[in-house]
Amino acid sequence: MKEIKDRKDIEIMVDTFYTAVRKDDLLGPIFNGIIKDNWSQHLDTMYRFWQTVLLHEYAYKGSPFMPHRKLPINEQHFDRWLQLFKSSIDENFKGKAADEAKWRAEKMAEMFLIKLNNKSF
Repeated sequence: MKEIKDRKDIEIMVDTFYTAVRKDDLLGPIFNGIIKDNWSQHLDTMYRFWQTVLLHEYAYKGSPFMPHRKLPINEQHFDRWLQLFKSSIDENFKGKAADEAKWRAEKMAEMFLIKLNNKSF
């Protein structure tokens, strides 16, 4: 196991996670239904997002919540998302950036749920 140090590591992290998501009985239909044949574009966005968050290389601009605000998702989906995300990291990485990725994912899930439950968005 190694630390997350560069864009290639981010790609491994994201690819491992989304491979699991695409096959998952709960999350797969939602992600595959929304993303359809645009997986390469979605993955590139996720690479840039995590590259910005973990490596402080400013490659992502945007609002992560906005594309999710009208999806048919709830706490059950976020629990599964976090489980798959953490497992994907633990399979491949260790160290400070890996721990930060898991912590940030937890905070993102919490914030998304708060916003989704507040119908003003």
